[in-house]
Amino acid sequence: MNFGENPQAINPDWGYVYSANNQPDSVAGKLYPGYYLPEDRAKRIVSLIENTEKFTKNDVSVMMNNVNSLVVKEVINSAFQSISNNELTAEEKEAAAILKTWDGDYNKESLAATIYTRFIYQFLQNTFEDEIGEKAFIQLLDGAPFQKKLIAVQMHKNKSLWWDNVNTKDVKEDKKVILTNAFKTSVTFLKNQLGDNINSWKWKRVLSVEHEHPIGKAGGVLRKFFNVGPFETNGGNEVINNHIFRLNASGIYTVVGGPSTRRVIDFSDIENSISILPTGQSGNRFSPYYKDQAQKYLEGKYIKMKLNQEEIQKSENKLEFLPK
Repeated sequence: MNFGENPQAINPDWGYVYSANNQPDSVAGKLYPGYYLPEDRAKRIVSLIENTEKFTKNDVSVMMNNVNSLVVKEVINSAFQSISNNELTAEEKEAAAILKTWDGDYNKESLAATIYTRFIYQFLQNTFEDEIGEKAFIQLLDGAPFQKKLIAVQMHKNKSLWWDNVNTKDVKEDKKVILTNAFKTSVTFLKNQLGDNINSWKWKRVLSVEHEHPIGKAGGVLRKFFNVGPFETNGGNEVINNHIFRLNASGIYTVVGGPSTRRVIDFSDIENSISILPTGQSGNRFSPYYKDQAQKYLEGKYIKMKLNQEEIQKSENKLEFLPK
């Protein structure tokens, strides 16, 4: 490929650039394949930028902690065009109502995030496992970019070879059968996992984040001493505050990746830039700065960066390197 054909945007007339690992447009009139993620985060970023004429530093810091997905609402609307309320129990109707009215926010108190995530797992299993087998299905869940991108694509398809369960030779399932069974199975699973009271199915009960230290991975006392967490957290897959987890049969989701830092720089006021780290500035377990930013990070707070020479010289703590 000629270098000049690489996807690029130089001073675009729309006034901003962003990535979010989204599939970029090509200047050559065709899209090049790659390990791009689904459009969810990019779509949310664009919606926020397009609806705001001017941004303050605080506006950007808030946007970095946004946990809303526009795409999940489209997926839910598509799913419930096939799932009939007449085939649902009273409990299932209650869970369905929670999903249908969801604003798409993955906050800690959300019930819909819990229901949706389990439903998506069950939808994928009911749709693909019969054709590809159990081991390949587990690999599909681990193959993050592909699996995440196919959720909305497959959900929007009314006709597809994948809808039929090949294990039922005398029956040809359609989208309605697969999705209805997936939703019913999801509600039953969540009742067994989290209890009969749907109002207790909060996202914070199934999602957690723990910052692991290589020694802390050994577990036991070492885990408690070296690891930072576990914590309840807002966020989830494919939102701007991208706390990445893998779908699995257990229904317990441990964050395996996320923002390694958040940083907001106003180039008209660089000395008052702000940032935050998931744990702390120091890798020394005995340092007071080993995990002093962890709670602020989870709460969406920031720390002023020391970029002013006079302010740096007045710092309480200094590390000086002196020649022999």
